[in-house]
Amino acid sequence: MEFIHTEFQARWMKKLHELSERFAERAPEHDQQGTFPFENFKELGEAGYLSLTVPKEYGGQEISLYDYILFQEQIARGDGSTALSIGWHLGVVMDLSERKPWDPTVFEKLCKRIVHSRSLINRASTEPATGSPTRGGKPQTIAEQKGDQWILNGRKSFTSMAPALDYSIVSASVKDSDQVSSFLVSHKLPGVSIEDKWNTLGMRGTRSDDLVLKDVAVERDDLVETADQENNQQLPKAWLLHIPACYIGIARAARDYAVSFAKDYRPNSLKGPISEVPEVQRKIGLMDLELLKARQLMYGVIEQWEKYPEKRQSLGSALAAVKYAATNSANEVVDLAMRIVGAHSLFQDNPLQRYYRDVRAGLHNPPMDDAVISMFARNALND
Repeated sequence: MEFIHTEFQARWMKKLHELSERFAERAPEHDQQGTFPFENFKELGEAGYLSLTVPKEYGGQEISLYDYILFQEQIARGDGSTALSIGWHLGVVMDLSERKPWDPTVFEKLCKRIVHSRSLINRASTEPATGSPTRGGKPQTIAEQKGDQWILNGRKSFTSMAPALDYSIVSASVKDSDQVSSFLVSHKLPGVSIEDKWNTLGMRGTRSDDLVLKDVAVERDDLVETADQENNQQLPKAWLLHIPACYIGIARAARDYAVSFAKDYRPNSLKGPISEVPEVQRKIGLMDLELLKARQLMYGVIEQWEKYPEKRQSLGSALAAVKYAATNSANEVVDLAMRIVGAHSLFQDNPLQRYYRDVRAGLHNPPMDDAVISMFARNALND
């Protein structure tokens, strides 16, 4: 509660608490079967959540970065896969709204589809051959201009929400040039298909399957952004804080389960519950300390971002530090929770084993640990 500052936040947090409890009930089945939680997204859409980052002029709420991250953390307490997935949608829209790299007419049409039709969108940038786009690999997806259309051919991996997406922003190399551009692609177009590839250890409900493009024809206006446009607007991407928020939320769920278990579990070798055992209390204290560090850092950096917009260019390292601290703390918290609960945590019907697998995924979301540490080293050596 200490991070809720406004009546607007309180209303939404109450609503999201109710939703996240239902998401938590469904999470085991989606995890075990590797299915997408369509019903969660239907309920988020009915609640108006999908349009929260849409500008007010187009019918959205245009929420702040602080609101966005606070809400995402709450959703993750119910289901990390749902939170990470919807976080991409909200974050992409927030990013486009702030940077304004698109033709205003095209962006307005997209926003109104989100508001009125509850359309879902994500970027599709990662490819099997290039890995994460943050590493700088050039897309092997090819865009070839033919008349007034562009023809796209290629494959994108790690496309979160793939079965539910209405649109993807697809990065592609323009044929016979060095240019890299992004295209708005409707998933209803001929030649667009989803290939079931997502058989992973954790975050199974994100259904981050492959997006396959075979002779997909898009219109001239669907070329929405070039790499040069993005490079000319290189403010740090604060909206990516939805990633650490997700893993902090999962870790909080693990912490809550372990504390509740410790209060209730009474082996006959003890006079009371294991919560009275000093070593269990020590582990509980360590969990709360890790969460306090991660949450204070995250919301503190967000407050700096919003309070001092003129300093945003210098906050790149701090944003990266939030992701590093949050994901590593989340892994530590879940590990401690499992040590408290013991072998019970290894059973498939125990949520801790899912939390354990899900938080591992955070280590592989950008920016990766090595990149963050290298950034700090360069900053220190260049002082």
